[in-house]
Amino acid sequence: MKKIGIIGSGQVARVLGYGFLNHNCEVMLGTRDADKLKNWKEEAGEHGYVGSFEDAAKFGDIVVLAVKGKVAAEVLEAAGPQNMQQKTVIDTTNPIADAPPENGVLKYFTTMDESLMERLQTQFPEIHFVKAFNSVGSAFMVDPKFTEKPSMFICGNNMGAKKEVTDLLDEFGWETLDMGKDTSARAIEPLCMLWCIPGLQKGEWTHAFKLMKM
Repeated sequence: MKKIGIIGSGQVARVLGYGFLNHNCEVMLGTRDADKLKNWKEEAGEHGYVGSFEDAAKFGDIVVLAVKGKVAAEVLEAAGPQNMQQKTVIDTTNPIADAPPENGVLKYFTTMDESLMERLQTQFPEIHFVKAFNSVGSAFMVDPKFTEKPSMFICGNNMGAKKEVTDLLDEFGWETLDMGKDTSARAIEPLCMLWCIPGLQKGEWTHAFKLMKM
């Protein structure tokens, strides 16, 4: 049974935690405050665990980073980069700034010439980051029910890590589209901006992206 360590305790972390459990994985959620996950632990059953950031990083064969983008580097340091050396780390984060959206468009603290994922890959070179799950709402991350299979755009520098993530996404019901190395996160991270516009402007949150092919 594959072990998944999830660093984070928010909505994305919990949803993905349940998703991995439902797909026959053992899961540990890492948090600063275990009391926040008391209900999650009770519902998760015998294969769901709660620990510290460091515990989750050590536990996972694959690790998921599911925290706010502005604290991502700090949290990885707390988890211990040595605990994730040569491991696949699924990076779900987006570089959302504290400033409010403008006409429904989120503000980012990065530029088009540098993504958050690139910053993390540079700071933690021994970790195999793969960007995924950043461009859809948590309600649709696992077993999405649309009229067609939606597309999940991923990128990363390690082919083995991207294969691991692709296999998981296949199980979760996604069409995986590999966009290349970490540089491509400059294009993938802003998809969150686009995904959020209908929600922030019109209250419409039930959609996903699909790349059409000839």
